[in-house]
Amino acid sequence: MTQDRWQEIGRDGGAVDLSNRAKWLITGGDRMRYLNGQVTQDIRRATAAKSVYACVTDVKGRINGDVFVRLTGDGEGLLLDAEEGLREVLMLRLDRYIVADDVEIADVTDEWDVVHLFGEAAHGVEGGIECERFGVGGRDVWTARGESARGGEGFLSEGEVEVLRVLNGVPRYPFELNGEVFPPEAGLELRAIDYNKGCYIGQEVISRIRTSRKMPRELVAWRLNGGGEVEAGAQVVLPGEGGRILGAVTSVVIEPETGLAAGLAYVKLGTVPDDSQLLVGNHLATIRRLVPGLSF
Repeated sequence: MTQDRWQEIGRDGGAVDLSNRAKWLITGGDRMRYLNGQVTQDIRRATAAKSVYACVTDVKGRINGDVFVRLTGDGEGLLLDAEEGLREVLMLRLDRYIVADDVEIADVTDEWDVVHLFGEAAHGVEGGIECERFGVGGRDVWTARGESARGGEGFLSEGEVEVLRVLNGVPRYPFELNGEVFPPEAGLELRAIDYNKGCYIGQEVISRIRTSRKMPRELVAWRLNGGGEVEAGAQVVLPGEGGRILGAVTSVVIEPETGLAAGLAYVKLGTVPDDSQLLVGNHLATIRRLVPGLSF
């Protein structure tokens, strides 16, 4: 992405085609109670005009997937969307815990197109659902499959979306969010977790993490101080003889304004103060803790 294009996106916002994301409709008299028992966020905050963001966790508190949830227009159902790659596994995970509940889950992936508008491009959108996906305010527009334009002129490319996501410090499945990660490790305490809503699968473990402040890792942002290439999986190392391995890179992009490699990484909790100088893929880099919406 060029510097001019990056500045244009920052000034004007843009549109992202999310139609390929997995989507489910949950109906039935127990739908709200059931879903609140499956996710980290209080689903009662969702409306037909505003979605909430949540993690689906296993009994050990680790992430099975992350979802956006909103009410249907008539308030009689819940619509969820998640990464395309979670379509089958998350359906199985959610279905597993329906026992005697009055709940039905239908895969509606192929019935809906979803376009996300953010920044200035989202202003004045009628009928859009308030939803923050990339570290900036935005709105989703759901339309029946085939009734709206998808992609093409005016839409961000996949590469541009990835730059926006990574530089705004937004974790994504499966890179930063997966079955090895607790939501607090990914910095999702404020965004995706409600500690007062009651029990859900994995709640006990996540509450213990909050109380003890002990977790294996934390997600941080990094940027190389000079030229060089870095790949996902590269080690984050403390400089010096016999440098200690602190973690590993999860996502890499090129920062448009500097041309330098930047990205996200997990490091051992408490080992990296802001502005630390560490080796990322054998190149000296500056590390900082994540602040939503703030890039280097």
